[in-house]
Amino acid sequence: MTPSDRRAGSDADADSAPVSDTASGSESVTDVVRPYTESEIIMTAVRIVTPFILTYGLFITFHGADSPGGGFQGGALVGVVVLMLAFAFGIQPTREWVGTGLITGLAAGGVIVFVSVGLGTLALGGAFLEYGLYEPFVGPDATKWGMEAIEIGGVAAIVAGVIMGLFFLTAAGYDATGGEEA
Repeated sequence: MTPSDRRAGSDADADSAPVSDTASGSESVTDVVRPYTESEIIMTAVRIVTPFILTYGLFITFHGADSPGGGFQGGALVGVVVLMLAFAFGIQPTREWVGTGLITGLAAGGVIVFVSVGLGTLALGGAFLEYGLYEPFVGPDATKWGMEAIEIGGVAAIVAGVIMGLFFLTAAGYDATGGEEA
C-alpha cells in the first residue's frame, strides 16, 4: 500500500474537506468527502521520477568504491526519494507507510555493519578498518570487499536512515514543553 492508497482510503483524514453544492444555489454541504491532494501534477511527476531516482541512488551506492559517488551520495538520494513521496502524498501517510522500524533499522544496521567490519580487524590483531587482514577469508581483494561493505552496508544505510528520520522529526514539530506533537 502506497502513501496515496492510504490517503485515498481514509474518510476521516484531517486534510479532507466537505464539498459544498453551489451549482444548485443551495449552501448545504453534501456528504461527499475528497482527500486532500496538493497537486495532481506534483503527484504524477513524483510517481514518474521516483523509480528513476531510486535506481540512480542505488547505482551510485553500488559503484561508489570504483567510481565517483559512494555510500553518502547514494544514501542521500535513497532518503530523498522518501521525502519526495512525503511532499507529494502527505507527510503523515508516508510516515505511516514507511514506519519508524525501517528508519531506525537503516541507521542502526548501518552503524552495526560499520563497527562490525572495523572490530573484526581489531579481533584479528590489526588496526581498526585494516581490510588486508580479511585476505585469508575473502581472497586477495580483501581491501575492495572491506570498502564495499563499509560503503554499501554502512554509510549508505546510515545516511538514508538519518535523512528520513530528521525529516520526519522536523515535520512532526514540537509542543511548548519541547516534546514531539505527533
